[in-house]
Amino acid sequence: MTEATAPTTSAPVIPFPKKISGKRAEDKWSPQVLKLGYTALPNLLLRAQAKLKISPPQFNVLAQLCEHWWEADKYPFPAKDTIARRMGKSPRQVQRYITELEEAGLIKRVERFNGKKSQVNNGYLFTGLIKKLKELEPEFSKEVELKKLRKKKLETAKAS
Repeated sequence: MTEATAPTTSAPVIPFPKKISGKRAEDKWSPQVLKLGYTALPNLLLRAQAKLKISPPQFNVLAQLCEHWWEADKYPFPAKDTIARRMGKSPRQVQRYITELEEAGLIKRVERFNGKKSQVNNGYLFTGLIKKLKELEPEFSKEVELKKLRKKKLETAKAS
């Protein structure tokens, strides 16, 4: 038979089900939740919160600032009013948290102006926070390695 005379079959095409790895953010949170975006925060920041002496409200302010940090070479500049509204705090309280983070050397405010004398929202640099996280990283990495070694010893002991 030639291709022109080959019988056609009308067998239904059954698509393979989409494999969900469970590792993608959409698999965890759902496309509906993530359609508004998400913010990347290093796990080390979460794990080192106590060592950095960051209070929960200060951490919340940091996370709010990070939500606006889209490009590595451009600092974020969200309005304190926006952060305050999201946190259910007053703009003055948010300003205090920012001052505390700045005094701790974690962030640095950068004044921004529109025109000659019209000040707009401050920008924020994370260089202090990043520096401190880099300093803490070896300690946390060592802890992770020790945990892996302990787990491996337990598995070896169970297998024997």
